[in-house]
Amino acid sequence: MNEQLVGLDIGDVRIGVAVSDRTRLIANPVEVITRVGWGPDTKKILEICKRYDTKLVVSGLPLNMDGSEGFQAKKVKDLCAQLEKNGLTVYYQDERLTTVTAEEALLEDHMRRENRKKNVDKVAAAVILQTYLDAHREP
Repeated sequence: MNEQLVGLDIGDVRIGVAVSDRTRLIANPVEVITRVGWGPDTKKILEICKRYDTKLVVSGLPLNMDGSEGFQAKKVKDLCAQLEKNGLTVYYQDERLTTVTAEEALLEDHMRRENRKKNVDKVAAAVILQTYLDAHREP
């Protein structure tokens, strides 16, 4: 098990990207993709996966607070379906409150507001991916 995982926090405007280490212990924020459209967004994610030599993706799934899937979850699944059509395997991780957690982490680091805005999506992706890694760690 030395294939890295790419974590995604998919929003309407940006996609936060994180990647695990090869041992799948730690998730690291990598970059933020500005959304252009399904085709270019899919191509960019495929390029990132190729860079890290992986076909495994963990996408945050924005569930409603009652656990149900709403309109936003459908949009995420639609983009992930495009990734799967291009040969990637997508796993989903509940992402409720991950952006709040990411914001709090950046505030604790005393990051200025403009820098927080630039970084929150990739930190949220790292929170999503770390949650998945922790839940699926082999004993």
